[in-house]
Amino acid sequence: MKTEHGLDHDELEILTAYDAGELASVASRDEIEKLRAAARATGTKDRRVNIRLSSADVRDIQALALREGIPYQTFIASILHKYVTGRLVERG
Repeated sequence: MKTEHGLDHDELEILTAYDAGELASVASRDEIEKLRAAARATGTKDRRVNIRLSSADVRDIQALALREGIPYQTFIASILHKYVTGRLVERG
């Protein structure tokens, strides 16, 4: 249920802790640089593309993006960018 601020209870709790200075980043410098590189790699977005994906794939993508600490749409754009530039490496 949303509060008067438009946040649910958990979101409001996090915001209160942040405002009180009780939260600290746990990201290492390497992780932060990795995220910055991913953001740079997606470049300027000047074109919209709509695709249909299965719900299961979207859930999996969202989970992976959450682990990377970036929005899932940014994650998808980064993967596609790496693929078309030849930097996406298959693990096996």
